[in-house]
Formats: sequence, structure tokens, C-alpha cells
Amino acid sequence: MARVVFLLKGYPRLSETFIAQEILALEKRGLNIDLFSLRKPTDKSVHPIHKEIRASITYLPEYLYQEPLRTLRAWKSVRHLSGFEKAYKIWRADLIRDPSPNRMRRFGQALVLANELPPGTQNLHAHFLHTPTSVARYAAIMSGLPFTISAHAKDIWTIPEWEIREKLNDCSWLVTCTAAHRDHLAKLAPPERIHLAYHGLDFSKFPIPDLKTNFNEGKEPRTPVIILSVGRLVEKKGYDILLRALASLPQSLHWHFEHAGSGPLARELRHLARTLHIADRIHWHGALPQTEVLRLYRSADLFVLASRISRAGDRDGLPNVLMEAQSQSLPCISTDLAGIKEIIEPRQNGLIVNPNAIQPLADAITKLIRDPKERSRLGRAGEQHVRTHFSVEPGIEILAKLFGINTSKPEAY
Repeated sequence: MARVVFLLKGYPRLSETFIAQEILALEKRGLNIDLFSLRKPTDKSVHPIHKEIRASITYLPEYLYQEPLRTLRAWKSVRHLSGFEKAYKIWRADLIRDPSPNRMRRFGQALVLANELPPGTQNLHAHFLHTPTSVARYAAIMSGLPFTISAHAKDIWTIPEWEIREKLNDCSWLVTCTAAHRDHLAKLAPPERIHLAYHGLDFSKFPIPDLKTNFNEGKEPRTPVIILSVGRLVEKKGYDILLRALASLPQSLHWHFEHAGSGPLARELRHLARTLHIADRIHWHGALPQTEVLRLYRSADLFVLASRISRAGDRDGLPNVLMEAQSQSLPCISTDLAGIKEIIEPRQNGLIVNPNAIQPLADAITKLIRDPKERSRLGRAGEQHVRTHFSVEPGIEILAKLFGINTSKPEAY
């Protein structure tokens, strides 16, 4: 059976459940996986799924000065490989166009990766098209191995086109998680090399919830409507827009906002909430394991994700949190980014507004707070839609075939 090294930017990460889900599913189909990570974990907890994964994990030097002897040993060993000179020339050409410390670090990490590949490795697979693919590409060329890619969101839109073209030219294949991303990347490489594989959900971990019988309308302060959002506190998630929309809701409505997730804008957003005089109506939970997030989905009345394109071009691909929320019959409001519109059909199974549009977002939230019957209708439609079109199995079958796994029957763990 094939032996593949998966290269990740960080592992394990609470915000990347979809990657853990993929690893576990491929292991169950017989793929031998070894994990290498460019960074050690920073989250204080892990999801239950991380404990089910068998693969060993090796951490590469995050900064080369931290492990100089390990890097030097790798260089002494790897420089004799037949592909070393080719990899070095490619890296030098990349460095001229991107003369950054990060680019230098990637080559050092590639040296260590190439030197420490487990015996029998047949393929390197990088999650994310930016830094992990750079390291995997250099290491694969040094070692004479093929490499493959999973591209997601930020990695597609925040690196230069020349770099994408060259990586796609060298890889064996690439999978991405939205039709919009597939169509974009297919313009930069032979289309047959680019594949669409939705992440989907493992519905055994998101069972059908009990039918709600009580629907608040925001009329009583003792029973506020619970508005939930789950996501990293970064620019592309639009939480400043959401906070301003919440502050614009009619004074007569009683609501409470809950958020799960962490990120670099946490302090700034808390300050904004205080400035808007809504801090006392917000509970910032921080990063939570999946079991706790599921509890929040089931206790909320509606879900909002105000995604947008950041100033650097970063944007969401296929937000798993929207699928998770829909799986729990939670009505969703989001924005009309291409990947999101592959999940939410406007007014059919959710509401869509333009990104950065404060008042339209506030109006959509107000509408659903005041109309519990519409919340119920959209929630049921969303659940049916996601369970019909976004199961994890089809995407895993595509990956299994690409990795050369013939069986679709998972092994018993």
C-alpha cells in the first residue's frame, strides 16, 4: 500500500478539522501516512478526531537557528542526492523573485524533510499551496519523488501567479475544495491536473439534532435570541462588520452573540464591542474542541458568518462552519463569496448579503430574529441540502483514487 508524507503548516490545529478528517478517512482506507509539520501546535486542546489518527508526527525546524546542527546534518546528507542541484537552482530562482527570510527558511526545512523521509515514502502531499508546497516541492525534487497538493483558500489568493504556475507545472495533481477555486487554478495549469473535492462532513460526528419546539422572537430580555458565529478572528471573517451590524439592530430586539474561535484580532474586536456598547451582550468563548462547538450550534437560534476578501486578497473557500451549522438545522446568514454560494442558495436554505455591507447584514439578522417560522424553514432546508450534497465520502473517494487506493471500504479501527 502507498506510503505518503503529508506536510502541514501546523498540526494539530482546532481550525483545520477538515484536514484531520481527511487524514483519518484515508488511513481507514489503508493509506500509510506520516505527518510532518512546519510548526508545533499552539492550541491548548485538540479535537477528539486528532486522537483517532494513527500517523506519526515530526516537527521540522520552525526557525533554522533553533536547530542548526539538524539543518547542517541534513545539508551534508542531501547535497549528494541526484536532484539536489535542480532543487537548488529552482530555489535560487524563487529567491531572486522573493528575497525574503521565509524563502530561505523554506529551503532549510526542505533539506531536513528530504533527509528525514521515512523509508518507502512514495509521494509528498502538501496541504496549502503556499509555504507547505514550497517546502514539499524542493524536498520532492531533491529526493526524486512526486508531490501533490491540497489547495484551500488563503494559499490560492495571496501568492503571486508565477509561483502558482510553476508549482502546478511540477506537481502530479492538485485538489481544491470549491468549484470557483478549481476554475481559477485550471486557467494556470493543464485542467486535467486540477480536481474538485469538497471537504464535506462526517455526519456520524454531526448527528441530526432534536427538533426545536421553542422559538424566541427577541421580545423578552430573559429569552434573547442566540446569534452564533464560529471562525478565526482574522480580517477575512468580517467580524468588525458583524459587530457593527449587531450594534445597528433595533433597540427593541433582545439578542445575545456567542463566538467560538481565536485569532490575532481578538483584542481589537473586544475593544470595538466595548466602543459600540454591546460588550455585555457578547460571550467570546475562544478556541473550543468540536464537541463544545456542536453544543453551541444546538443551543443557538441563528448563525452568521460575515466573510469578505481581505486587503491582501485572502478569502474563505468552503467554510466548514457553515456546513456544520446547517447540519444542526441552524439557519445561516453569510455573504456572496463564490465558495459560500456553493453551500447557501439565497432564500432557499439561507440568506446572503454583500460583504462589508453593515446595514443589509443587520436587516437580514433582524428579519430572522423576528420571524421564527422562516428560521425554522431555512434551518430544515439547510440541513437537507448539506446532508444531500456535502457528505465527506465523495471527496474522500476522489482522493483515494488519486492516491491509488482501490478500495472504498474503510478499515475497522
